[in-house]
Amino acid sequence: MPATSALRRGLAVIAALPLLTLAACGYGSEANDDGTAKVAAGAKKIDGLDSVKIGYFGNLTHGTALVGVDKGFFQKELGATKASYATFNAGPSEIEALNSKSIDIGWIGPSPSINGYVKSGGKSLKIIGGSASGGVKLVVNPDKVKSLKDVKGKKIATPQLGNTQDVAFLNWIADQGWKVDAQSGKGDVTVVRTDNKITPDAYKAGSIDGAWVPEPTASKLVAEGGKVLLDEASLWPDKKFVITNIIVRQDFLKEHPKAVEAVLKASVEANKWINANPDAAKAAANKQLEADSGKALKPEVLDPAWKSIQFTNDPLAATLNTEAEHAVTAGLLKKPDLNGIYDLTILNKVLKADGESPVDAAGLGTS
Repeated sequence: MPATSALRRGLAVIAALPLLTLAACGYGSEANDDGTAKVAAGAKKIDGLDSVKIGYFGNLTHGTALVGVDKGFFQKELGATKASYATFNAGPSEIEALNSKSIDIGWIGPSPSINGYVKSGGKSLKIIGGSASGGVKLVVNPDKVKSLKDVKGKKIATPQLGNTQDVAFLNWIADQGWKVDAQSGKGDVTVVRTDNKITPDAYKAGSIDGAWVPEPTASKLVAEGGKVLLDEASLWPDKKFVITNIIVRQDFLKEHPKAVEAVLKASVEANKWINANPDAAKAAANKQLEADSGKALKPEVLDPAWKSIQFTNDPLAATLNTEAEHAVTAGLLKKPDLNGIYDLTILNKVLKADGESPVDAAGLGTS
């Protein structure tokens, strides 16, 4: 196992990776020479903006964004305002991009959202919508781990110190009555912070005994002979918990509400299309993953991974609050003040116009 200092250096490198700006064509439109979707004749700019910069991860749990890019939903709603895109490897780098105004709106996990909000004193971002639930599993080497109690004493990977899955795994460890130092990852279980791209190779090499990871990494491990020992959804009421939500810079929200509304309209439309056309949506998400990374997922990975994710406009705010409490319990976060972290006003306006029920901020909304 690498030394803790080496792990931290590795995480710092991952967080500092440069952004990859992408352009995509979709919605049945022809492409311009630079690959961007052509804008419909007569379309107008929204709020006078030349572009809206949208960020997301190359994970299936960001399927709303992947499908929205591939099918052109964002560009359709933004009209003559160009939808531009950037992909990220980790939450801290996306929060940094948001704070530096390199992006305006982003798809991101709950822990980075909480950290970004708290570190800025509640001034940097707002959560403006939900995107996905589920898609996180504990996958283990079945030769070494036969049952949940066998996890004790083993080396289990999570994507990053303090990330959403890391917090969830540390909380689960505590629930078993085991002790682990959150910072070093040492204790009754050895928590190995490993980038999702590296985790399958680490598993094959035998340097880890399993991993608590999001899709598609979990299904990649299963394809390598791993066994799903626990689906995190089983630990939550109604088997639902936030894995991806939508954030926006507060100044952008204040200055360009029509642009935010256009992106949220596209998100709602993408989720509706995903849930009505699961096979086509799965293919669209995989197509965009290939465009972003140069490599599509194989069916034995894509199919089970996609099946385990629920796409929803509801941010599942109560579960975000619970996840924050887990981070506090693990010693990774001081008790945060999350009042006002949500502003669901525009989303609920969009949902009402679409005949859908409003969503709730669990008491953490903007007054």
